[in-house]
Amino acid sequence: MTDARTAIVRDLEPVRPLRSPSVRALTLAPLAAAIMLAVPLLHFFRPDLRAIGFVRAWGFSIGQSLAGLIIVAAALRESIPGRALSRAALAWTFGIGIAVPAVLLGLTASTFDLGPGPGRALRDGIVCFRASALGAVPVLIASAVLVARAFPLRPAVAGALYGLGCGLIADAGLRLFCGFSQPQHVLLAHGGAMAASVALGALAATVTASR
Repeated sequence: MTDARTAIVRDLEPVRPLRSPSVRALTLAPLAAAIMLAVPLLHFFRPDLRAIGFVRAWGFSIGQSLAGLIIVAAALRESIPGRALSRAALAWTFGIGIAVPAVLLGLTASTFDLGPGPGRALRDGIVCFRASALGAVPVLIASAVLVARAFPLRPAVAGALYGLGCGLIADAGLRLFCGFSQPQHVLLAHGGAMAASVALGALAATVTASR
């Protein structure tokens, strides 16, 4: 017993306590803002940006980015032992995260038949998917590092949460670039990119936890 206690004492090192999940999530705010701007700047802003107005364009995108940061904060809380979210809280978080882009689309679009021209559905879908999926990567990596500093007992859940949050942040920039409202395009290209972010987050968190 004495040998075990001695080994434990020798192994003890000072550690820096984790800040609250909300504070750590806020450190990602500049990166989230940069991503929201970078997605349209690297392509172009949607042609009806002025017509839909500042609130429905910039205001809604800023609000969606904040929603993404809140979900990342939930993932950071989930990664702390003893502070895991309940099943009901997880269901509400995922449900709200999925609903936010759909609600904002409904409040922004004047018609739901605006989509790619003839023969361009696949090409334009790939462009939107790639822009959103790649846009989520930087903040996803940063979130993975923050979660890895804790000790998530359900790494796949924590990863899926921050993947959803990062997908929302990237999609907030995509809606400033893509003005299509056709359900098929939005579901497959925009929703598909968010689903890929969720899957990548779950994989990243699982891999880092196993190591």
